[in-house]
Amino acid sequence: MTNPISDVLKSEVILIIGTNTTENHPIIANYIYESISRNGAKLIVIDPRRINMVDHSTLWLRHNPGSDVALINGLMHIILKENLQDQAYIDERTEDFEALKSCVEKYTPDHVSSITGIAEENLYAAARLYAKATPGSILYTMGITQHTTGVDNVKSLANLAMLCGNMGVSGGGVNPLRGQNNVQGACDMGGLPNVFPAYQPVINDEVRDKFAAAWSVPGFPSNIGLTMTEMFPAAETGQVKGIYVMGENPVISDPNTHHIEHCIEKLEFLVVQDIFLTETAKLADVVLPAACFAEKNGTVTNTERMVLKVRKAVEPPGEAQEDTWIIGEISKRMGYTMPAVAPEELFEELRLVTPSYGGITYQRLEKGGLNWPCPNEEHPGTPVLHIGQFTRGKGLFFAIDYIPPAEPADDEYPFVLTTGRVEQHYHTGTMTRRGTGLNRLYPEGLAEINPADAEKLDISDGDYMEISSRRGSIKMKAWLTERPAPGVVFVPFHFYEARANILTHSDVDPVAKIPEFKVSAVKINKAL
Repeated sequence: MTNPISDVLKSEVILIIGTNTTENHPIIANYIYESISRNGAKLIVIDPRRINMVDHSTLWLRHNPGSDVALINGLMHIILKENLQDQAYIDERTEDFEALKSCVEKYTPDHVSSITGIAEENLYAAARLYAKATPGSILYTMGITQHTTGVDNVKSLANLAMLCGNMGVSGGGVNPLRGQNNVQGACDMGGLPNVFPAYQPVINDEVRDKFAAAWSVPGFPSNIGLTMTEMFPAAETGQVKGIYVMGENPVISDPNTHHIEHCIEKLEFLVVQDIFLTETAKLADVVLPAACFAEKNGTVTNTERMVLKVRKAVEPPGEAQEDTWIIGEISKRMGYTMPAVAPEELFEELRLVTPSYGGITYQRLEKGGLNWPCPNEEHPGTPVLHIGQFTRGKGLFFAIDYIPPAEPADDEYPFVLTTGRVEQHYHTGTMTRRGTGLNRLYPEGLAEINPADAEKLDISDGDYMEISSRRGSIKMKAWLTERPAPGVVFVPFHFYEARANILTHSDVDPVAKIPEFKVSAVKINKAL
């Protein structure tokens, strides 16, 4: 996130796209509601589903799933045609504006309407509202990123924000809302195959030398590793022999899960380290019981880049151990004895090799959280990024053309499947489906289908229906609702009994390697 969560209270307009904020980020949703009710902010919702936020919006654009780039380019086309852009900001703080301008020239309202399904007058209304009401904040989640064009979608949102001077200002910015409590921290710590902590690239010789010296090792290879969506196909071909899974449940969360199970069968060795015996853990050769967040000390870095101290509340049950203890014991058995160190010592080592965390200490965190970058101990932290200038100097516009989804609906599979979460459950249900209260609220998976489609298929509310793709089939109860548009079916992915990701395909974004969970072609029949 370029801006803190509370910054939406300073926004004149809030544009949310690809985020069911009320159900997936309810605390952040409360800030949006407050900004609307108390401060008079205008809300633009862009989403194929009629999510709860629509009821609070000034304007709702229901676009066809996977048409985000065309839509955003269409908004920028209108802004430029009506001279609503912040030209002084563009001239002073950005580059490659002419390339962007040339690219969006062909995204006329009628052309964009034909791709997105949005009426031309609504395109004009959204463009004018976002451009004229400043500052404007953009919030998005996996409805934007989980596409084969996910990176293009994010860059397009950055284009829109810069075009209207909304980057590097309070109440503005482009703000991805993280899906789990320490996803940002995991990425910051180097939980990606191409970087060391804080996104220092492994292909950089100086960076590798710095970490080799800090960790007292001879050196590191310069090659980039595999992402998770690359590991399992590599297991199928024998390139990867073993996988060590920590706090992840790919048998439910990864696309084309029959294929994932096939790849797991090809492995020589699978280890799962988790707090519960997940569906993936049941397939493992070794299961290592881990402590949860409340059973250990340390830090998390939340969605707004704020580093927060976490204090142990209870002891781990049974044989569960902290992750660092488990890793240390494995290392010992492999011939290298890691010294036992406290979380504070680990954090101290981290900040010494990580410039953006350099000024953050446990002592400072006792007084409250700090937003990185925080380069030294006198620095107050950086709640808003890119004030004055961008990290790279000038903000770079990208000329991006629309590319259709990898698997659109067709005559054989005429519906578009989109997947996501519901308010009562979380991710693969590892934790939430073990609680009786939440299970009472949402006991089984429900497939949302538009009543017009259900009538054609002779499906009534509560009937079981069979949803099939080129990968497999599942059976779920139908929930007849206007939330999805005709031709679209929404399935939550929490439920092992009806795994949505049996249906999804394996195509990924070429840069980020993120699967296209939001658009898969399916057919629907009433289950017998």
